[in-house]
Amino acid sequence: MLMVCAIESLQVWFQTPSTFLRRLCSSRPELCSDCLEAAKWQKQFLLALADARSLSPPAFSSTTAFPATRGETIDLENPATGKFLAKVAAAQVEDVDRAVSSSADAFKSTWRFVTPDKSRSLLNKLADLLERDAEDLASIEALDAGMLYRGSLTMSIPQAAETCRYYAGWVGKRRSIHEYCRGMAYTRREPIGVCAAIVPWNAPLMITMWKLAPAIAAGNTVIVKTPEIAPLYAQKLAQLIREAGFPPGVVNIVCGLGQVAGQALADHMLVRKISFTGSTAVGRRILESSARTNLKKVTVELGGKGPSIVFADASWENALLHTTMGITVHNGQICAAGSRIYVQDEIYDRYVAEFSARTKDSVAGDPLAGQHHQGSLVASIARFKTEEEVVGLANDTNYGLSAAVFTDDINKAMRVSDAIECGQESGFGRDLGQEALEEWTQVKCVKFSIVHKL
Repeated sequence: MLMVCAIESLQVWFQTPSTFLRRLCSSRPELCSDCLEAAKWQKQFLLALADARSLSPPAFSSTTAFPATRGETIDLENPATGKFLAKVAAAQVEDVDRAVSSSADAFKSTWRFVTPDKSRSLLNKLADLLERDAEDLASIEALDAGMLYRGSLTMSIPQAAETCRYYAGWVGKRRSIHEYCRGMAYTRREPIGVCAAIVPWNAPLMITMWKLAPAIAAGNTVIVKTPEIAPLYAQKLAQLIREAGFPPGVVNIVCGLGQVAGQALADHMLVRKISFTGSTAVGRRILESSARTNLKKVTVELGGKGPSIVFADASWENALLHTTMGITVHNGQICAAGSRIYVQDEIYDRYVAEFSARTKDSVAGDPLAGQHHQGSLVASIARFKTEEEVVGLANDTNYGLSAAVFTDDINKAMRVSDAIECGQESGFGRDLGQEALEEWTQVKCVKFSIVHKL
C-alpha cells in the first residue's frame, strides 16, 4: 500500500485521559461516557499517527507511509472548535503517478490472478477488523470530520463492515452461460484494472467502503483520494488493510487537494475508472478530463435537493422521526438530505409546530459528547393539496438524488414512487447493491463453435 498521507504534526496533549479529554472536548468529560470510552485508545493511536512520518519508504509496500514529494502539507482543523488539529502531507502529481504505478503493477502481477476464495477472505477479514476497531474509527470521524461519535459508531462503521461482507459474497459469481445453434457462449464480467475513488468528507469511511469493497470484489486495484479536510480516518483504515493481508499495491491511499491530486487522477492515462462523490461542478470537470484523456469510465454521485412528501394518512411518528432526521443528520450536510419537505394541507399546521418543537432544542457542540445532536437546521416546508400537485413540486428541480414518501396507502406509495424522477444533474451510476458491480466491471462474451463430425 502506498500511503501518501503521513502526519507531520498533531496539536494534541497526552497526559491522563481526563486531561486529554478536557483539551479535546468542550463538554465535561466526567458526564460523558462516550468521551471517556473514546479516550481509552486515543493516546496510543494519535501517537502512532504522529510517528507515521518516520516510516521508511523503500518500496510501495503495505508498510509504507511517507510525505509528499515536494514537502507540501495541508493544515487540518477540529471542526468543533476551529482550532488547529494536524498537518498532513499533500500529494502532488508525482505522488499520484507513483500511486498509479503501484496499483498497475499489483494488478498485472498478482491481483488479477487472485482466487475468489482469497479475495472473499480478505474482504471478510477487513469487515471483522472494522468492527473490532469501531470505537477507534468513530472517534477519528468525530474529531476529524465532525460526525457525531454515536452516529458513526452505530451507523457509518456497521454499514462499512456490512458492505465488505456483502460484496465478499459476490466474488466469483458474475458469469452467464448460453447455448446457441452452433455451440455455446458465456459472458463474464472482468475487472477494469486501475481504478480511483474520490471520497467526500461528510461520511468518509462509509463512502470509501461503498466504493472500495465492490471494486476489490470485482478484481480491480484501487487508489483512494481522501477528502483534504478529513483524511485521518484513512490512516487507521490503511493499518487495517495491511493487517487484513491485502497484497502490496492493491489499495493505495493519497491525501491531497482536489485540484491537484484529484485532478491528477482524473487526467491519468492509466486510470481506467473513477468513482466520485461530491459537487456537480467537480463532477463535470472529471467528465471533461475523461473525454480529454483516455475516455475512462466515470460514475458520479453529485448534488441533491431531496423532497420528503408527507401525506395526511402517513404514520405520524414515523413521518416526523424520519423527516427530522433527514435534514438534521450530520447537520444536513449530506447529499441525500431531505431539504424540501412537502406536507398535505390537513396536517400542515400540526406538522410545522411539532417539527419546530423537535428541532429547536437540539444541542450543538463537540461531536464526541453524547448529549450533542449538532443543532437544528432550517428546512423548507411547504403545503400541498393533491397527489398530482406534489409530484410536480418534487420534480421541479435539476436534481434527483433521493426522495422519501410517507403514506400508509401502498398503492399511493407505489404511484408516487414511480412518478418521482431520479438522476438528472445528480449524476449517474450506482453505489451499493448488485448494480454497483456493473460499474466496476466490463463485459466479455466468449463463444465456442462446436464442429460436429459424422
